[in-house]
Amino acid sequence: MTRISVELIPRDRNHIISDMKQVKECFPIADSINIPDLMRFSLRSWNAFQITSSYYTRSIPHIRAIDINPDLPLPGHDINNLQEILVIQGDPPSDFNKHTYPNSTESILRRYRRELPHLKLYAAFDPYRRSPKEELEHVLSKKEAGASGFFTQPIFDEKMLELCMDWLHNKTVFWGLSPVIGPKSKSYWEITNKVVFPHNFETSLQANIDFAKKALQMIKKTNQNAYLMPLRVKLTTYLSPLQEIFQN
Repeated sequence: MTRISVELIPRDRNHIISDMKQVKECFPIADSINIPDLMRFSLRSWNAFQITSSYYTRSIPHIRAIDINPDLPLPGHDINNLQEILVIQGDPPSDFNKHTYPNSTESILRRYRRELPHLKLYAAFDPYRRSPKEELEHVLSKKEAGASGFFTQPIFDEKMLELCMDWLHNKTVFWGLSPVIGPKSKSYWEITNKVVFPHNFETSLQANIDFAKKALQMIKKTNQNAYLMPLRVKLTTYLSPLQEIFQN
């Protein structure tokens, strides 16, 4: 059965509670919340889980591999109701005073599998930053290290989605979708995440909603999963029109 998650930024307790209430009202098909771990906010993802799990028992915090101190317990080790986590490599912090560690995603996956074997582990798939061959080799190494599924970088056109579905046809995948509104947002994805958009890509809200509907229909048809990352849009404006895909 298709699972639908919504990615919510943990700015602080009040913001994330307000966001979850909106999602429950306008997009009740969502059964999960995934929580990025962002250095500019003091609320870490696994601490935010203590808030979100009261509303969504299937909450999935992101864990940045480069932040894990090898001499300390793993994040989430003392959270009894934690079921799933997403381990990502993590981009280097802009604050040079922030200490990081030379961990790989695979090393942290192996450590979670060894120390907290009850957790379901996910890893990242990104079709843009490396060649397909390199990325699929990383998928295999992450799977061997303990990942039982993958969250993709948001994908922005049907052809790329179809291609990636073929590459990962035998994997458990949450396919990422995110609106790109206006030229500044498009430039951000191109520069920071190396995304190559189709030549006819439109940055209007309606065009993004239309694409998300088509993508969700593909995902639903193949019984796969999706997560929605509603950046720089009102949650209700973006999510409400997508609910109809699951009402038929």
